[in-house]
Amino acid sequence: MPYTYEKDGAAIYAESFATIRAEANLARFDADEEPIVVRMIHAAGMVGLEEHVKVSPGFASAARAALENGAPILCDAHMVSEGVTRPRLPADNAVICTLRDPIVPDMARVMANTRSAAALELWRAHLAGALVAIGNAPTALFHLLNMLEDPACPRPAAIIGCPVGFVGARESKEALWADQPVPSLIVEGRLGGSAITVAAINAIASRQE
Repeated sequence: MPYTYEKDGAAIYAESFATIRAEANLARFDADEEPIVVRMIHAAGMVGLEEHVKVSPGFASAARAALENGAPILCDAHMVSEGVTRPRLPADNAVICTLRDPIVPDMARVMANTRSAAALELWRAHLAGALVAIGNAPTALFHLLNMLEDPACPRPAAIIGCPVGFVGARESKEALWADQPVPSLIVEGRLGGSAITVAAINAIASRQE
Protein backbone atom coordinates (compact mmCIF):
# COMPACT_ATOMS: atom_id res chain seq x y z
CA MET A 1 0.00 0.00 0.00
CA PRO A 2 1.29 3.51 -0.74
CA TYR A 3 2.33 5.56 2.28
CA THR A 4 0.45 8.73 3.13
CA TYR A 5 2.71 11.57 4.23
CA GLU A 6 3.08 15.32 4.06
CA LYS A 7 4.54 16.31 0.70
CA ASP A 8 4.44 20.10 0.90
CA GLY A 9 7.88 21.38 1.86
CA ALA A 10 6.59 24.67 3.21
CA ALA A 11 4.03 22.87 5.37
CA ILE A 12 6.69 20.50 6.74
CA TYR A 13 8.90 23.47 7.54
CA ALA A 14 6.13 25.39 9.30
CA GLU A 15 4.91 22.40 11.29
CA SER A 16 8.43 21.48 12.37
CA PHE A 17 9.13 24.88 13.88
CA ALA A 18 5.64 25.13 15.38
CA THR A 19 6.22 21.78 17.08
CA ILE A 20 9.56 22.91 18.47
CA ARG A 21 8.09 26.12 19.85
CA ALA A 22 5.16 24.24 21.38
CA GLU A 23 7.29 21.57 23.05
CA ALA A 24 10.62 23.20 23.89
CA ASN A 25 11.30 25.30 26.97
CA LEU A 26 12.49 28.52 25.35
CA ALA A 27 11.45 31.03 28.00
CA ARG A 28 14.96 31.87 29.19
CA PHE A 29 16.18 32.90 25.73
CA ASP A 30 15.70 36.46 24.49
CA ALA A 31 14.34 37.44 21.08
CA ASP A 32 17.81 37.34 19.45
CA GLU A 33 18.77 34.01 21.01
CA GLU A 34 15.56 32.06 20.51
CA PRO A 35 15.76 31.62 16.70
CA ILE A 36 19.31 30.30 17.09
CA VAL A 37 18.29 27.74 19.68
CA VAL A 38 15.22 26.71 17.67
CA ARG A 39 17.42 26.05 14.64
CA MET A 40 19.80 23.98 16.78
CA ILE A 41 16.91 21.88 18.12
CA HIS A 42 15.67 21.37 14.56
CA ALA A 43 19.10 20.22 13.39
CA ALA A 44 19.39 17.77 16.28
CA GLY A 45 15.79 16.54 16.05
CA MET A 46 15.82 16.80 19.82
CA VAL A 47 13.45 18.83 21.93
CA GLY A 48 15.28 19.06 25.24
CA LEU A 49 18.53 20.20 23.66
CA GLU A 50 17.65 23.73 24.78
CA GLU A 51 18.21 22.69 28.40
CA HIS A 52 21.89 22.23 27.55
CA VAL A 53 22.40 25.40 25.49
CA LYS A 54 24.12 28.29 27.24
CA VAL A 55 24.39 31.71 25.60
CA SER A 56 26.43 34.51 27.09
CA PRO A 57 24.93 38.03 27.14
CA GLY A 58 25.46 39.84 23.87
CA PHE A 59 26.49 36.74 21.93
CA ALA A 60 23.77 36.93 19.28
CA SER A 61 24.24 40.63 18.59
CA ALA A 62 28.04 40.35 18.53
CA ALA A 63 28.01 37.39 16.15
CA ARG A 64 25.45 38.99 13.84
CA ALA A 65 27.26 42.33 13.77
CA ALA A 66 30.50 40.55 12.91
CA LEU A 67 28.89 38.92 9.88
CA GLU A 68 27.18 42.13 8.80
CA ASN A 69 30.57 43.87 8.97
CA GLY A 70 32.07 41.27 6.64
CA ALA A 71 33.94 39.13 9.16
CA PRO A 72 34.96 35.60 8.18
CA ILE A 73 33.58 32.42 9.73
CA LEU A 74 36.38 30.18 10.99
CA CYS A 75 35.41 26.50 11.16
CA ASP A 76 37.28 23.61 12.75
CA ALA A 77 35.88 20.98 10.37
CA HIS A 78 34.79 20.82 6.75
CA MET A 79 31.47 19.35 7.86
CA VAL A 80 30.87 22.74 9.47
CA SER A 81 32.20 24.92 6.67
CA GLU A 82 30.32 23.00 3.97
CA GLY A 83 27.04 23.34 5.82
CA VAL A 84 27.00 27.13 5.85
CA THR A 85 24.30 28.42 3.49
CA ARG A 86 26.26 31.00 1.51
CA PRO A 87 23.26 32.95 0.13
CA ARG A 88 22.20 33.72 3.69
CA LEU A 89 25.48 35.41 4.56
CA PRO A 90 24.95 39.16 4.81
CA ALA A 91 28.28 40.28 3.35
CA ASP A 92 29.49 37.41 1.17
CA ASN A 93 31.56 36.41 4.19
CA ALA A 94 34.55 34.12 3.75
CA VAL A 95 34.07 30.68 5.28
CA ILE A 96 37.46 29.28 6.24
CA CYS A 97 38.55 25.80 7.31
CA THR A 98 42.30 25.22 7.39
CA LEU A 99 42.24 21.55 8.37
CA ARG A 100 43.31 20.30 4.93
CA ASP A 101 46.17 22.74 4.47
CA PRO A 102 49.18 20.60 3.48
CA ILE A 103 51.39 21.98 6.24
CA VAL A 104 48.97 20.99 9.03
CA PRO A 105 50.16 17.37 9.52
CA ASP A 106 53.76 18.50 10.08
CA MET A 107 52.60 21.28 12.38
CA ALA A 108 50.63 18.74 14.40
CA ARG A 109 53.68 16.50 14.78
CA VAL A 110 55.83 19.40 15.95
CA MET A 111 53.16 20.57 18.37
CA ALA A 112 52.43 17.01 19.55
CA ASN A 113 48.75 17.77 19.14
CA THR A 114 45.91 16.87 16.78
CA ARG A 115 45.62 18.25 13.27
CA SER A 116 42.39 19.93 14.34
CA ALA A 117 44.31 21.91 16.95
CA ALA A 118 47.30 22.64 14.73
CA ALA A 119 45.07 23.98 11.96
CA LEU A 120 43.99 26.83 14.23
CA GLU A 121 47.48 28.29 14.07
CA LEU A 122 46.62 29.20 10.47
CA TRP A 123 43.66 31.25 11.70
CA ARG A 124 45.77 34.00 13.23
CA ALA A 125 45.65 36.25 10.16
CA HIS A 126 41.84 35.97 10.07
CA LEU A 127 40.95 35.81 13.75
CA ALA A 128 40.40 39.46 14.61
CA GLY A 129 36.67 40.12 14.72
CA ALA A 130 35.77 36.73 13.24
CA LEU A 131 32.93 34.37 14.11
CA VAL A 132 34.53 31.13 15.31
CA ALA A 133 32.56 27.90 14.93
CA ILE A 134 33.96 24.77 16.54
CA GLY A 135 31.58 21.87 16.04
CA ASN A 136 33.78 18.79 16.04
CA ALA A 137 37.09 18.75 17.88
CA PRO A 138 37.54 19.42 21.61
CA THR A 139 41.29 19.75 20.99
CA ALA A 140 40.57 22.68 18.67
CA LEU A 141 38.56 24.48 21.33
CA PHE A 142 41.20 23.86 23.99
CA HIS A 143 43.93 25.12 21.65
CA LEU A 144 41.92 28.22 20.79
CA LEU A 145 41.60 29.02 24.48
CA ASN A 146 45.35 28.58 24.89
CA MET A 147 45.95 30.88 21.93
CA LEU A 148 43.69 33.53 23.45
CA GLU A 149 45.68 33.44 26.70
CA ASP A 150 48.30 35.41 24.76
CA PRO A 151 47.38 39.12 24.81
CA ALA A 152 48.99 39.48 21.39
CA CYS A 153 46.61 36.96 19.81
CA PRO A 154 43.80 38.64 17.84
CA ARG A 155 40.36 38.33 19.40
CA PRO A 156 37.34 36.94 17.53
CA ALA A 157 33.98 38.65 17.90
CA ALA A 158 32.18 35.53 19.15
CA ILE A 159 32.67 31.79 19.58
CA ILE A 160 30.26 28.94 18.91
CA GLY A 161 31.78 26.14 20.97
CA CYS A 162 29.93 22.88 20.30
CA PRO A 163 32.50 20.09 19.95
CA VAL A 164 31.01 16.64 20.36
CA GLY A 165 32.29 13.44 21.89
CA PHE A 166 33.33 11.42 24.89
CA VAL A 167 36.87 12.71 25.47
CA GLY A 168 37.37 16.38 26.19
CA ALA A 169 34.11 17.71 24.75
CA ARG A 170 32.47 18.49 28.08
CA GLU A 171 35.69 19.79 29.58
CA SER A 172 36.57 22.06 26.65
CA LYS A 173 33.13 23.67 26.71
CA GLU A 174 33.25 24.11 30.47
CA ALA A 175 36.61 25.84 30.02
CA LEU A 176 35.21 28.17 27.36
CA TRP A 177 32.21 29.02 29.52
CA ALA A 178 34.35 29.67 32.60
CA ASP A 179 36.82 31.86 30.70
CA GLN A 180 34.57 33.52 28.10
CA PRO A 181 37.30 35.51 26.35
CA VAL A 182 34.54 36.79 24.03
CA PRO A 183 30.74 36.26 23.88
CA SER A 184 30.11 32.54 23.48
CA LEU A 185 27.51 29.84 22.89
CA ILE A 186 27.94 26.25 24.04
CA VAL A 187 26.01 23.01 24.33
CA GLU A 188 26.87 21.40 27.64
CA GLY A 189 28.25 17.91 28.09
CA ARG A 190 28.95 15.41 25.33
CA LEU A 191 26.30 16.87 23.02
CA GLY A 192 27.24 19.00 20.04
CA GLY A 193 28.40 18.37 16.51
CA SER A 194 28.63 19.88 13.07
CA ALA A 195 24.89 19.98 12.28
CA ILE A 196 24.05 21.88 15.47
CA THR A 197 26.93 24.28 14.91
CA VAL A 198 25.95 24.95 11.29
CA ALA A 199 22.35 25.54 12.37
CA ALA A 200 23.52 28.23 14.77
CA ILE A 201 25.61 29.93 12.07
CA ASN A 202 22.77 29.91 9.55
CA ALA A 203 20.31 31.28 12.08
CA ILE A 204 22.68 34.10 13.01
CA ALA A 205 23.28 34.91 9.35
CA SER A 206 19.65 34.93 8.28
CA ARG A 207 17.90 36.59 11.25
CA GLN A 208 15.10 34.04 10.94
CA GLU A 209 14.25 30.52 11.99
